Amino acid sequence: MTDAIVIGSGPNGLAAAITLARAGRSVRVYEAQPTAGGGLRSAALTGPGTVHDLCAAVFALVLASPFLRELPLADHGLTLVHPDVPFAHPLDDGTAAVVARSVDETAAGLGADGDAYRRLIGPWVDRADPLMEALLSPPGRRHPFLMAGFGPLAIRSAAGLARARFRTPAARALFAGAAAHGLVPLEFAATAGYGLALVLAAHAVGWPVARGGSQAVADAMVSYLRSLGGEVVTGAPVASLGDLPPARLVLCDVTPRQLIRLAGDRMPASYRRRLERFRRGPGVFKMDWRIRGPVPWAADGCRRAGTVHLGGTLDEIARGERAAWTGTVPDAPYVLVVQPGVCDPTRAPEGEQTLWAYCHVPHGSTTDMTGTIERQIERFAPGFRDRILGRHAMSPADLERRNANLAGGDIAGGAADFAQIVARPVLALDPYRTPMDGVYLCSSSTPPGVGVHGMCGHLAARSALRHG
Repeated sequence: MTDAIVIGSGPNGLAAAITLARAGRSVRVYEAQPTAGGGLRSAALTGPGTVHDLCAAVFALVLASPFLRELPLADHGLTLVHPDVPFAHPLDDGTAAVVARSVDETAAGLGADGDAYRRLIGPWVDRADPLMEALLSPPGRRHPFLMAGFGPLAIRSAAGLARARFRTPAARALFAGAAAHGLVPLEFAATAGYGLALVLAAHAVGWPVARGGSQAVADAMVSYLRSLGGEVVTGAPVASLGDLPPARLVLCDVTPRQLIRLAGDRMPASYRRRLERFRRGPGVFKMDWRIRGPVPWAADGCRRAGTVHLGGTLDEIARGERAAWTGTVPDAPYVLVVQPGVCDPTRAPEGEQTLWAYCHVPHGSTTDMTGTIERQIERFAPGFRDRILGRHAMSPADLERRNANLAGGDIAGGAADFAQIVARPVLALDPYRTPMDGVYLCSSSTPPGVGVHGMCGHLAARSALRHG
C-alpha cells in the first residue's frame, strides 16, 4: 500500500507530495495531462524556437513562500531571472509609474506622492518575511501582533486605500494595477491586501521569471520529489476516488466541484452542499505573441519592466474589474502583460521576443478578446501590431481543456473576495480535511488561495500528517 496519493501535479499538488515525502511517506502523484505542472507548463505556441507560459509566468511568491524558498530547486535546474524593473504602469500621456526594487527609487518617480508611498510601503519591507508567512497562512494563524498593524490596511478596499493615501493619478493607478491581480472588484473589502502584498514582494524579493519557461519550476519540483523517492505518473486522469489503488492518504489538487465528482456517494450530503455553495470567480482570456524585437512602449520604464499593467486610471481599472465580476465583458479591460524577453533570451529566436497577456472576463465567457487586448497594448505601445509575427489565443474554455482546475477560465480556484478568503472552501478550523477518512483538499480553493507559493499543498499535507 502506498502511504499517499496526490491527484494533480500543479504547484500545490507537488508541494503536498514533497511535504509528505520529506516526512518519510511513500507518495505517488497522478496527473491527467501528458506533462506535469498544472499551471506551471510551457509550450511553443507560436512556432519552433518559442517558449510560452500556458498560465503562471511571474514567480515573486516562489521567493516569498515560507515553503518553496526553502526547497533546493536551484539544485534541480531552476533559475529565476529578474528584470531591471519588477513592474510598470503606463499612462495615456506617454509616462509610466514604475515600481523598482528600491522603495526610495520608486518614491522618487512618483513626484508629489513619493513621500506617501514611502510611508505606506517602507515600514513593511524589512518585515516582509514574517509578513508573507502570515499572509500565506490561514487567516489569524501566524504573527498576530504584526498582523494587528498590517491588517487595518489590508482589510480596506484597494480603491479606498489608493484614494486616501495618494493624490496623483499615477500613484493611484499603480496601486490599482497591483491589486487587480486578485480578480475582485477594487471597491470590495480586503482588495488592498492584494495590492500591498504584491508591491511589498516586488521590493523584498522581486518579480522574476523562470529561465526557459514556467515549466522549469514544475520540472525542478518533480525532480526534487523523485530524489526523495516520490513518483509522478502523467497521462493518468482519475475519474473517481474508487478507481485509485489502496493508499492511507489521498490529497486532491482539484476544485470543490471536481472533488464532488471524484467522491460521488462517498461524500456526506451536508459537506457536498457546503462545497456547492463555494462560488467560482471570473475567467481570463489569454494571449501569446511572437514579435519582432521588443514591444515599442511609449514610456521608457515599461521597456525595462518584466510585467506591465494596462488600464489607464484607477477608475478605468475599477470599471473593468467590476464588469467582469458582474458578468459583463469589459470594453476597456485591465490587461496584465509579461515580457520575459527583457531578462530571459531563451524564449524566442534571436531578434524576436515572446509576449504573454490576459484580461479578466466573466466566468465561462465566449467573447473573443483578441482585438480588445491588442488595442489596449497599441494604446500604450504605438506600432505594436506591426511587430506581430504570430499570435495564439486561449478562451476560458481553452484554458479549462488544458487544465481542468481552470473551470470557466477561473485561474484563482474560486472567487477570492473577503468571504471566500475566510471560508475557503468552507468555514472550518482545518479547511483541508474533509469528512471522508484520509481525504484532503490541497488546491488553491483552500487557504491561502491563488498564487505559485505551494502553501495550500504544504499546509494540507501537514494536516494529513497530523491526522493520518
